[in-house]
Amino acid sequence: MISINLENELKIAKLAALEAGHILKSKKISLNVETSSSERDIKLQADIAAENLIKKIIQDKSKIPILAEESGKSSKNLGDIFWVIDPLDGTANYSRNIPICCVSIALIKNQTPAIGVIYDFNGDDLYVGSLQQKATLNDKKINVSQTLKKQDGVLVTGLPNATDYTDEAMIKMIRDFQSWRKVRMIGSAAMASVYVASGKADVYKENGTYLWDVAAGAAIVNAAGGRVKIINYRDNFQVDVHFSNSKILA
Repeated sequence: MISINLENELKIAKLAALEAGHILKSKKISLNVETSSSERDIKLQADIAAENLIKKIIQDKSKIPILAEESGKSSKNLGDIFWVIDPLDGTANYSRNIPICCVSIALIKNQTPAIGVIYDFNGDDLYVGSLQQKATLNDKKINVSQTLKKQDGVLVTGLPNATDYTDEAMIKMIRDFQSWRKVRMIGSAAMASVYVASGKADVYKENGTYLWDVAAGAAIVNAAGGRVKIINYRDNFQVDVHFSNSKILA
């Protein structure tokens, strides 16, 4: 088993997130170039460039294997401790100059998100949380909200690529929406997570998102006093998630 020092690994994650965010912002004109697309998704040169930079920084300083959105697993068996990288969460937003996107880096230890770093490079906001450190935003402690009821709450959710768009599925979703004061879809699971961690929203939930979208956010929500539920792991790393302020659980 790999021996790790969470404090040291956290420093590496912060460095990698800040460096990747810097190139995503400073070189956006050259990086905002589409490399592939599907009916409901796009990939940019930005995703690849940021991931390559993050991987280089981590691999230069850490012996822990990596699961990355664009390149997959760095080794056949990730083991009990591995990095999870989303180099640009909110690619579609980035491509259209919607300033809700970020770099997301997590460390998983024994199936638990142990470190989370999310860098909102548009706002120069660095969200951090770990098993050993309370959640912070730019080094200032943050906490989840104290909202008790859906009727008073803000739900953040999304529609992943594999969403069921049948009438029946949409009606079920709308019925759930009707029980909340406000519902938001912002196009970035990682940003949705830190909105919960910092009390801007009360719940983030989504089915069929990917582990790299939510792993860092899970660590930060936990460190902010929230409740994290990640279930239904698929072989392709899709998961169902429910992150809350620990008071609204449904």
